[in-house]
Amino acid sequence: MNARPRVRVLLPLPLADAYDYRVPAGLEVVPGDIVLVPLGKREELGVVWDGAADPALPERKLRDIVGRLDAPAMTGSLRRFVDWVAQYTLSPPGAVLRMALSSPSALEPQPLQPGWTLAEPPEAARLTESRRRVLVLLAPGAVMAGTALAEAAGVSAGVVRGLADAGFLRPAPLPRGRAFAYPAPDHPGPALAEDQRAAAETLRASVAARGFAVTLLTGVTGSGKTEVYFEAVAEALRAGRQALVLLPEIALSAQWLDRFRARFGVAPALWHSELTSRTRRVTWRAVAEGEAKVLVGARSALFLPFPDLGLIVVDEEHETAFKQEEGVVYHARDMAVVRARLAAASCILVSATPSLETLTNAETGRYAHVHLAQRHGGAAMPDVAALDLRRHPPERGRFLSPPLIEAVAATFARGEQAMLFLNRRGYAPMTLCRTCGHRMQCPNCSTWLVEHRAQRRLQCHHCGHSEAPPETCPKCDAPHSLVPIGPGVERVLEEAIALWPDARRLVMASDTIPGPAAAAEAARAISAREVDLLIGTQIMAKGWHFPHLTLVGVVDADLGLAGGDLRAAERTIQLLHQVAGRAGRESARGSVLLQSFSPEHPVMQALVSGDLDGFMRAESAQRRPGHWPPFGRLAALIVSSEEERAADRTARDLGAAAPHGDGVQVLGPAPAPLALLRGRHRRRLLLKTRRDIAVQPLLREWLARVTVPNAVRVQVDVDPVGFL
Repeated sequence: MNARPRVRVLLPLPLADAYDYRVPAGLEVVPGDIVLVPLGKREELGVVWDGAADPALPERKLRDIVGRLDAPAMTGSLRRFVDWVAQYTLSPPGAVLRMALSSPSALEPQPLQPGWTLAEPPEAARLTESRRRVLVLLAPGAVMAGTALAEAAGVSAGVVRGLADAGFLRPAPLPRGRAFAYPAPDHPGPALAEDQRAAAETLRASVAARGFAVTLLTGVTGSGKTEVYFEAVAEALRAGRQALVLLPEIALSAQWLDRFRARFGVAPALWHSELTSRTRRVTWRAVAEGEAKVLVGARSALFLPFPDLGLIVVDEEHETAFKQEEGVVYHARDMAVVRARLAAASCILVSATPSLETLTNAETGRYAHVHLAQRHGGAAMPDVAALDLRRHPPERGRFLSPPLIEAVAATFARGEQAMLFLNRRGYAPMTLCRTCGHRMQCPNCSTWLVEHRAQRRLQCHHCGHSEAPPETCPKCDAPHSLVPIGPGVERVLEEAIALWPDARRLVMASDTIPGPAAAAEAARAISAREVDLLIGTQIMAKGWHFPHLTLVGVVDADLGLAGGDLRAAERTIQLLHQVAGRAGRESARGSVLLQSFSPEHPVMQALVSGDLDGFMRAESAQRRPGHWPPFGRLAALIVSSEEERAADRTARDLGAAAPHGDGVQVLGPAPAPLALLRGRHRRRLLLKTRRDIAVQPLLREWLARVTVPNAVRVQVDVDPVGFL
């Protein structure tokens, strides 16, 4: 008797490899098929994976596949992508597969909705006028839902049921309609300027070539980069292929969606964490069946099952929001390039302030580069000035300097809008006792509690711990001795109310703009000039177009420069340049005022002069000698445990087993800047190598030399962007 065929099945679980299963008689499966298999005492979904099963495994140890699901098979390019991400990030392949099977209910048979169709009428049947109105709506073979049929005929549901009882109607499933309308590539969109048309033609040609290519699209803020890359999306649609657009803040993309509708006539499919489970199921299935032609989503959309992906756009490619820090740790920008290569697709990276890594790839010829040097419609770039807070200090207990206050008042007098930017939520970042100096700290994290005065709570922005402000100091019992230290946007709002009581104000922060509906309403109110003053955090920096906003005041331009983060200066200049770009996007010229205690800092000087290219050249020159990214490679090991001694012991063992050699250096172990996070004690080690040395083999050998206790977790972060 011949042995039955064996296949490898990868399960969406944190397992290191696929398992072998037998294929039962009468069932045929191929790589990519989604199957149901036994695992222990339960059944699990899995995907038939590439590669041969182990012929040496005894037959008695094998179990049979239960069945194959009636769902689109996973494409070869997506399977290769899952394997590639697992290898690069040192993650279990099953954990990566879980992201690709993020909507298991979409794999189940999709139920058809019940409806009614015409049946043979009985002889001598008598029809009332209401019954005739129902029957005339149904052409032979047509199917309609009972509710819709009754509403269209202007009758009650009972009339429809009566027709069915009399034999005039019989049940029939409703045909499944399209979940998403097809965007029209030739729908008339906004007119492009000459430089935009030239850039669009370059991007269209890249897509039309139907091969892998990466293009960096840069341009000053307000130059119309979105409209330009929409032409690449249109080219993918003309070729019958799908397009994916990744945005860093998909839940806050109201204006982007309006632009898409204006260009293509319909809305795209969406993918982000706030979707309902039903919408996720419908969207996942529509993507897998090729029905969702254009999808805009957060970083996890990279793992959706596109059968023919022709274009990936990463908008605001420099944003750290594209880095996934939990579970499988990956950077969506870098993985988008890999997904495009495996799918033979074009990839466009878009930013007014591209990352140094991407700029270096463009300068060395790995990426093509297209640049838009002018704002669209003849608008000029804003004037930027630094306000030296040593020369123009705010009043005691205040945070806005006199020149900024005067500029805001003058803006209101002209009937224009102003923005005050501070990248800090809440009322105050710290609360301390003025009697004994005690600071209110999170019990689960080594960070201060942020006061949110409007909600009367102290909150940790890392673990979510929240508590009411105490009446007395927890340490010395002094009554009413707790005072706020430093400003958050709520405190800036309080100051603004005192200065301009008649101004109409809107606070834009993740606390006040929690999702798409709130973002859309905020955009509408601002465009309709129902707001005079915007106060907010970094969510105001990304992609907004406010035609009447002419002044941006940065309350604390030095905020991002503190600490020893490798990319602190780069991130600060990117953020502040993006914020500054909100000013003067129409006919009235904009101005930007940066409050700083260090106006001589290279970041402030570059913003004032507008010489971002010079700043990035200087930043590059500083990193190159020490082989810091992008001229070297980094990988972090984050050791964590609820038991501090266990974390220290494992970190020490890893330090002792660290790799050495020419071009290889290990820093640490040392307590992480956030040494306690969500109740876990954290220690960090950092592996740094030359650019020509792959870190993954070093990491595998390193980790294999150390036994990690069950109470300890070691997270690997290849190419870290943050060091907390």
